[in-house]
Amino acid sequence: MAFWKKQLNKSKKVYYPQAIVKGKPVETEDIAKELARISTVSNSDVQAVLGDIAPVMHNQMKQGKSVHIKGLGYFRYTLNTVGVADLKDFDFQKQVKAVRVEFTPDREKTSSGTYTRALVDSGTLEWIELPSDTVDDGPSGGGDGGIEENPLG
Repeated sequence: MAFWKKQLNKSKKVYYPQAIVKGKPVETEDIAKELARISTVSNSDVQAVLGDIAPVMHNQMKQGKSVHIKGLGYFRYTLNTVGVADLKDFDFQKQVKAVRVEFTPDREKTSSGTYTRALVDSGTLEWIELPSDTVDDGPSGGGDGGIEENPLG
């Protein structure tokens, strides 16, 4: 089950539902154990591969490519930038404020012609409302999962 609570947007003075992340993140070791349990690959082998996936993805994306992991989705670099009114003031280094990784979940066309997204199985995803005064055990959701401004450094 997933969790949400009512969140006030102070500038617009309206309430929105906000997805909430509870507890600490599930770590690589836990994912590896679960993958090992449901496959024929050992826990240590899974951890070794997962441990190497980030630098391999980075190497491909720094060459201008997107990375597709079947059943999961696509990853690519995007830029957080500021614009300039005059082309003579254009300076890439000064205008780039952050490099981000954009993730787009895989999608699959259903027999009815609609699409379903990987990781979002709306048929089995149950949302539970938390009281607005609930203190979270971890970072709240709603976009970045508590990631700092520039996770790439």
